[in-house]
Amino acid sequence: MPPPHPTAASWLRRPAWPILAAGGVGALSLAALAAADWADVRAAAMAIAVVMVAAGLLAGAVAARREEGPASALLINASAERAALPWLRLLDALPDPVLVVSAREPDDPIGKKFVLVNAAARELLRIQRDEGLLVTVLRDPQVLAALDQALFQDRGAEASYQPAGAQDRVLRVAARPLEPGPDGARLALLTFHDDTELYRIEQTRVDFLANASHELRTPLTSLRGFIETLRGHARGDPAAQDRFLGIMQAQAERMSRLIDDLLSLSRIELSEHVPPSEAVDLVEVARDVADALAPQAKARGVRIEVDTPEAPAQLTGDHDQLVQVVQNLTDNALKYSPEGGSVRIAVESGLAAEAAAGPRRKDAHRLPLLTPDLGKGPFVAVTVSDEGPGIAREHLPRLTERFYRVEGQKSGDRLGTGLGLAIVKHILNRHYGGLVVESAPGQGTAFTAYLPISEPAEAEAPPRRIATQLS
Repeated sequence: MPPPHPTAASWLRRPAWPILAAGGVGALSLAALAAADWADVRAAAMAIAVVMVAAGLLAGAVAARREEGPASALLINASAERAALPWLRLLDALPDPVLVVSAREPDDPIGKKFVLVNAAARELLRIQRDEGLLVTVLRDPQVLAALDQALFQDRGAEASYQPAGAQDRVLRVAARPLEPGPDGARLALLTFHDDTELYRIEQTRVDFLANASHELRTPLTSLRGFIETLRGHARGDPAAQDRFLGIMQAQAERMSRLIDDLLSLSRIELSEHVPPSEAVDLVEVARDVADALAPQAKARGVRIEVDTPEAPAQLTGDHDQLVQVVQNLTDNALKYSPEGGSVRIAVESGLAAEAAAGPRRKDAHRLPLLTPDLGKGPFVAVTVSDEGPGIAREHLPRLTERFYRVEGQKSGDRLGTGLGLAIVKHILNRHYGGLVVESAPGQGTAFTAYLPISEPAEAEAPPRRIATQLS
């Protein structure tokens, strides 16, 4: 009668040198590969290093049991004794999904089987068993092609994988060959690493460069055209020269504003992770902005009304950046206010979280554009509202996108860079604040920026409010 098949526990009592040697080879191989290809994310490299060490242990185990049965038997037994094997518990603790795949023939999809999976792989691919047909859980052609290279060409390969789901995700899949089993079955290791955030950053960079190039190309094209005209048939026409030079000046000023906004946005992004530390009075900021924009409002025939509490609205922040927030919001309001209309800047202090982010207008579409992790408060808020044409509901979610402008508002005297609200969002994000927009066609628009107060305000009656008007 043949002896019973050895258990994983009995196998673990064998000499440890084959296991350690195989594990060391796996770790060294990964180190060389990481130096060439995977130097981007240190944490991911460390996680995959552990995976490869575990793969080395697995290969050493297969080599040590050549005389005792096929490699798949060991894998199945090890999976069944998951609670008893430390390296299997190690695989389950890894955040990245890991699979070991067994196969015999390149053109036999039914012959490809997963014989070992960790907890993250079971969650990602919705695997219910520890072994089964690979085609039942993974059918992506790129991933399967990379796997074939590892299984049958004995070389590593990578592919991109986008799992189905409500949220778009991008994962980088690495396929690495393992030592074949004694029964001729080939083995390969599949690891998945989530590159969604890196993909989004890269996509944002590409979109930003494309939009910035387009925005700069438009005034440059206009300038070149007018220069050619002035050097040609308008050379002796003083009236045409004056008109064309005026247009050229406007285009040059537009390019200057765009470059200034791009530089400002870049500086804000560089310091976005650094918490501000100045003591700032938002009441003073609102009044300074109203005074600075008063000549512009007068030229447009628009009134600026300032409604602030009598007591200071103190918070910890960056004074210049908060001035930029209020100024950008007020400047937008002036652009879209009709002649004879008014723009209102209102400051509120000592608000609870719900009140700070709550509605200010009735019968208006309301959407949070930036929502911080809110505590109980208190908060200080500034609301800038206008009596302009308003914004349709479908445009609200995209208002803080770089270079985004509502259709029908991209020409004339309302032309801007499309970066003002993006700058506001980044500044508020640095200050752990939030941004809400309320608007409806024909009813104007209101933006509310709210920020945490540096120190809790003492419980007291609401302060008397002071309303001023600047024309």
